[in-house]
Amino acid sequence: MNDTTAAAAGRVILLTTSHRVAPGLLSWPAWQALHGADEVLCADAGHPQLPYLREAGVAVTQASPTAEDLVAACAGGRTVLVVATAEGERPLTDGLARLAGSGRVAMPELELLPASYDLPGARLLDLVQVMDQIRDECPWSSRQTHEGLAKYAIEEAYELVEAIEDGDREELREELGDVLLQVVFHARIAEDDAQEPFSVDDVAAGIVEKLIHRHPHVFGDDAADTPEDVKAHWLRTKAEEKQRTSLTEGIPLAQPSLALAAKLASRVRTAGLNVPLPPGEDMGHQLLTLALTAEAQGIDPEEALRKTTRAYRDAVRAAETATS
Repeated sequence: MNDTTAAAAGRVILLTTSHRVAPGLLSWPAWQALHGADEVLCADAGHPQLPYLREAGVAVTQASPTAEDLVAACAGGRTVLVVATAEGERPLTDGLARLAGSGRVAMPELELLPASYDLPGARLLDLVQVMDQIRDECPWSSRQTHEGLAKYAIEEAYELVEAIEDGDREELREELGDVLLQVVFHARIAEDDAQEPFSVDDVAAGIVEKLIHRHPHVFGDDAADTPEDVKAHWLRTKAEEKQRTSLTEGIPLAQPSLALAAKLASRVRTAGLNVPLPPGEDMGHQLLTLALTAEAQGIDPEEALRKTTRAYRDAVRAAETATS
């Protein structure tokens, strides 16, 4: 096809937009294409972009052209722009590909023009939307409570730790998603509380405010040149926020015992207190002594025992294989 024939065949622009970006927030090339097209078509009369296009003076015709219709509409060098629906325009694009492959039709120039792009984190909006629908329509999810789901949060956290220790990137991605689901699920349940409702936006706003406040060296005028400086900032601002009367406050007693012992020891060491061990010689006291010794040496006793236990598990499997 020579240049004259191509020009006479015209141009088709397929304009795509992201439903995760507010309607009307289109790129400058998109607005130029919309105003420069000889005809603008859209199959969806309720497309969220249409009010904004019409407000901007773009005439939009509701139509669902076939590939043949669209090629004919471009004859004479015309430019026809199709505003794609949320489901896309698969039948239309497949039809155009079929015509182009036949070699019997003078095809217009085809252009795919993204008018808006997803921002980082935009898929989180999909998760919130899906969770809303599940909460409303699923017989199981609609009856769940914070108390009923608590055990799943613990399970998912442990599965995440296991994925990290295994070094399995695909498993890590999946387990992070499962943990994220717990956060969004609990936030959605919280919206239904009659006395003190809050939403996932409130959860996000709270953690954003906390992060900014606890990182004055990033968002303020303070300086922190080392990880130790950062930790000092964090502990100082956290203490100001919580106004705790005891360094034991905020330490969950339900966590694994070795982790609990290490957390208490860390608080004691940071506060510079001299706390004697409780009297006793039983196994609990021996385990506590080992946990405190590990923490003092910068070793996480829970992680250390878990690592060794995993090795013991492998040894059990090897023994089973040897005897089978």
